[in-house]
Amino acid sequence: MNHRLNLAELQRIKQWHVDHREDHPLEYHLWDGVLTVWLLGWMGWLPAVVIDAFWALPLCVAGITLPRFYVNWRERAHRAHRLRCDWLG
Repeated sequence: MNHRLNLAELQRIKQWHVDHREDHPLEYHLWDGVLTVWLLGWMGWLPAVVIDAFWALPLCVAGITLPRFYVNWRERAHRAHRLRCDWLG
């Protein structure tokens, strides 16, 4: 289960959402939100260190790991037949 995501996997999932955005608009926007928070985490850790805003570092780490947790959660829900995820590889 502990699915590790690389950039190619993130791109594959994003492309599925773009291709199916008419049929699954909520999933499309939710994945965009996940990627936005992921990017904010990567872009925010260095400024947080530079300006001594160490309180922000846990938020950055949470943002960086959000896509992996989201995909793992969706995978568990799919396997439990609570949610269908056609984009799982």
